[in-house]
Amino acid sequence: MSKYLNGEELAGYIKERQAKQVRGLRQAERVLPKLAIIRSTSSSAVIDTYVRMKRRYAEDILIETVVETLDEADMPAMIQRLNEDETVHGIIVQLPLGDLALTDDIVNLIAPKKDVDGLGVNAAFTSATAEAIDWLLAGYGIELAGKKITIVGHGRLVGAPLLKLWQGSGYDVTVLDDKSGDIAPTIKTSEVIVSATGVPRLIRGDMVSIGAVLVDAGTASESGVIVGDIDPELYETRDDVKITPQKGGVGPLTIAALFDHVIIAARRVAEQNNKP
Repeated sequence: MSKYLNGEELAGYIKERQAKQVRGLRQAERVLPKLAIIRSTSSSAVIDTYVRMKRRYAEDILIETVVETLDEADMPAMIQRLNEDETVHGIIVQLPLGDLALTDDIVNLIAPKKDVDGLGVNAAFTSATAEAIDWLLAGYGIELAGKKITIVGHGRLVGAPLLKLWQGSGYDVTVLDDKSGDIAPTIKTSEVIVSATGVPRLIRGDMVSIGAVLVDAGTASESGVIVGDIDPELYETRDDVKITPQKGGVGPLTIAALFDHVIIAARRVAEQNNKP
């Protein structure tokens, strides 16, 4: 087996299935799946890249997208309008916001049935990124039961929802954060490591045991370039681990999971429409 856990390759198979599902909804049910993306006027070039990737994916499977760019102060009214719009099946807020303190209040305004990113407290869907990581490991036949698993970072986008998902499955999961002190000893004894801190080069080769599985779900911007948590040197020096590539790891599957949720939300509307 290749040492790389290629999410882009897996996402390709999922995309084919989704395109067929969308055609079925459009032709048989007359339901046109639609995603609304809300982003801040202060969003960076990196955020613009993420939005373009989502729109391109949506176009490929015939899901309509609308992008609303506005100040955080105007987001509650927009979310309320989109919640009430029956033609919109999914709503996401592209994070981070300019004012991080507003994140919980704004995300939690999204109707649970339309919260396809799975970030609100009452969301009807699992976090898209957490689900993507679960899909990635399952797709490469990596068994988590009985393994010592460590999640580095406990943020709302990855660490917290992934911990909830895996603890719910009964897995042995340890979480490390910025209050954990020296993380190296715990990393060294871990068989599966997911890092999602946004701290570049946090995970070095000398911290990782032979045969470990490494998932880099961290993103940061350095001079306009997106970088992960894993030290690039590790890719050159460690052929004895399984690892997500520097590009095409978790990201493509996160987008696939997001649009899976949009399709499910649209199908639920179709089922409701068909009730006598």
